[in-house]
Amino acid sequence: MEQFLQANDYVGVSFWLVSISMIAATVFFLYEGVQVKSSWRTSMLVVGLVTLIAGVHYHYMREFWISTGESPIVYRYIDWLLTVPLQMIEFYLILVAAGLAVSTYVFWRLLFGTLVMLIGGYAGEIGWVSPALGFVIGMGGWTYIIFEIFKGESSVAATKKESIKKAFGALRLIVLVGWSIYPLGYIFGLLTPMIGFETININVLNITYNLADFINKIFFGLIIWNVAIKDKS
Repeated sequence: MEQFLQANDYVGVSFWLVSISMIAATVFFLYEGVQVKSSWRTSMLVVGLVTLIAGVHYHYMREFWISTGESPIVYRYIDWLLTVPLQMIEFYLILVAAGLAVSTYVFWRLLFGTLVMLIGGYAGEIGWVSPALGFVIGMGGWTYIIFEIFKGESSVAATKKESIKKAFGALRLIVLVGWSIYPLGYIFGLLTPMIGFETININVLNITYNLADFINKIFFGLIIWNVAIKDKS
């Protein structure tokens, strides 16, 4: 029997809100993408793809949650496996769009950190390894990404142009501060028995993940749009 979203299902409501927000963001980014300089259009297309992919997956995550009351782990990690590498390539694309010389190895190093982070988290959530070990592996991947964007080649290249330096710094803050919401959700959702609670709280886990995706995908794209629309050179 088909089930519908209930008013007191705050997790389901959060899935719905993020789903429609991602669709709206996609329309905005794709429309604005044709208004910017040609050198920025690939970046705008990528941010539009990020929100489009997320919007589609959030539709299915919402339906899965409403129907089963269980965490949509597979849908969520497929979404992240597609969208997070696209976000990482933006660190390379915005430097290229600004005419700065940077190696393609920047993206491959960031992709490596991304895969370690996601595989560790997924393994911990589905039981391939203990949640604690999965958390440690995932945090290792995230730490590597942070090192690359703060101390690596891309960070050095970004300092050569003031407008890109500010945007690059804002994107780094999204990864450093915004992405910190994900491990908090993992801790309070999956590691609760280790911090004094009796059971795993999937409500907290999913609401936290949903909030993090809303912030980190849409605001990430808005930062790139803001730089692209101001680049008149």
